[in-house]
Amino acid sequence: MTQLQFNLNMDLLKDSVMNSNIDAVVKSTIVLVLNEYMEQERDEYLQAEAYERNVNRRDYRNGYYERDLVMSIGKINLRVPRTRNGDFAPSVFERYARVDQAFVLSMLEMVVNGVSTRKVTNVVEQLCGEQVSKSFVSSLTEKLDPIVRQWANRPLNVQYYAYIFVDAMYIKVREHDKVVSKAVYIATGINQAQKREVIGFKVDHKESYEAWREFFTELKSRGLQSPKLVISDAHEGLKKAIGKEFIGTSWQRCTVHFKRNIIDKLPKKGMEEVIVNLKRIFDAVKEEDARLFRDEFFKSYEENPKLEKALETLDEGFEEAIQYLSQPEKWHRLIHSTNSLERLNQEVRRRERVIRIFPNTQSAYRLIGAVLMDYDEAQAKKRTIFMKK
Repeated sequence: MTQLQFNLNMDLLKDSVMNSNIDAVVKSTIVLVLNEYMEQERDEYLQAEAYERNVNRRDYRNGYYERDLVMSIGKINLRVPRTRNGDFAPSVFERYARVDQAFVLSMLEMVVNGVSTRKVTNVVEQLCGEQVSKSFVSSLTEKLDPIVRQWANRPLNVQYYAYIFVDAMYIKVREHDKVVSKAVYIATGINQAQKREVIGFKVDHKESYEAWREFFTELKSRGLQSPKLVISDAHEGLKKAIGKEFIGTSWQRCTVHFKRNIIDKLPKKGMEEVIVNLKRIFDAVKEEDARLFRDEFFKSYEENPKLEKALETLDEGFEEAIQYLSQPEKWHRLIHSTNSLERLNQEVRRRERVIRIFPNTQSAYRLIGAVLMDYDEAQAKKRTIFMKK
């Protein structure tokens, strides 16, 4: 590798040391070194000193231009030498390009992890010594688009997902000069490595049968096979779409939601024993035990008119709420409810709460996709879902 030797302007460096704080000293020193280094690189490229005439000269000096360089100490301004034909390129910027990339990725990481755009601009101001606009930070996040899109459309036929969890949450999006509510569909599955994985998500206008069916159709087009169970709440459009798109798949009604629905039908006071006996039904390990506890529950309370609506609700949804008992016992605690997916929704909500209103649907898709990718990466590092954290 070529060795370049050069002299620094020590008077200028001394002035920086005596009259500035340590941050300014470090920056001034680096600016002096890099400016001189680029000057010597140009001399070597030209193969001629200033005003020197020789047969080996490749080009002529053509002044300087200023260019910023982002480094770990912040942003510095360099005096870049140039040549008349423009072929000379100093190595400094190529060498430190990874620092620029790391800086951009750091800002993206802040946005994805729920730091507001305003706070990000403040951090950048502290690092670089100057303010950047919110639009600049927002434009950086657009770099996520192709990454999220590629991940969201990855093939699903390389794995079999025996158990799939689906749910929808609502967000606020600005559209056509007004704020509207939109549904975010999220599907997770347990793969063959016994790890949770996000298998799909979508931002749509509302939660409906047509929207759920379209979502499932997209998953199938990516290679998703019919699972053993789909676990969800009891949204009518969702139930209908599951039955239509996944032939031979059982629907598992989330027992947490189901018990909550039953309890809401109970009187507000004096129901402690009733609630304990209700929970006993869904704590059963075997299907026959759950049926036995259900029958005993009816016998104990069927004469109480105050419990009529609760008993009707239990009777109507019981079969769909015990489908998990047909699966191996080790899976029961994992597939009887959508709790795992709701915890993921809370993580999305934590980031979304910082933004409050997305400027458009694409920005919502981008951020939510990045959060889900982050979740997927964390899940992939775990050994299996049966291992303690």
